[in-house]
Amino acid sequence: MDNLTIRSYQEQVDAWIKTYGVRYFSELTNLAQLVEEVGEVARVMSRTYGDQSFKASDQAVNLADELADVFFVLVCIANQTGVDLTAAVQRNFEKKINRDKERHKNNPKL
Repeated sequence: MDNLTIRSYQEQVDAWIKTYGVRYFSELTNLAQLVEEVGEVARVMSRTYGDQSFKASDQAVNLADELADVFFVLVCIANQTGVDLTAAVQRNFEKKINRDKERHKNNPKL
């Protein structure tokens, strides 16, 4: 997986689903899965950087792994809805550059 790109990851996820996952879950099920995975990231963040403490059962959690789970489900949704994430990320980044190139520099709160 050296030199992994977003496009190659989309292809790898698709191959994994077709080989091991049998088929994609429905789009709405994957949305629910995405929310569940984001919740797991929130749990790790609130215990690592917030005021909550870890339970004994939480000791093995890993933020990087939870973020990767979010990305996996996000890629599943992109694949099944025909979204090219490479193109989408590039367009989105250009939008942010054009829209926000001065915004944050001029924010007195930062």
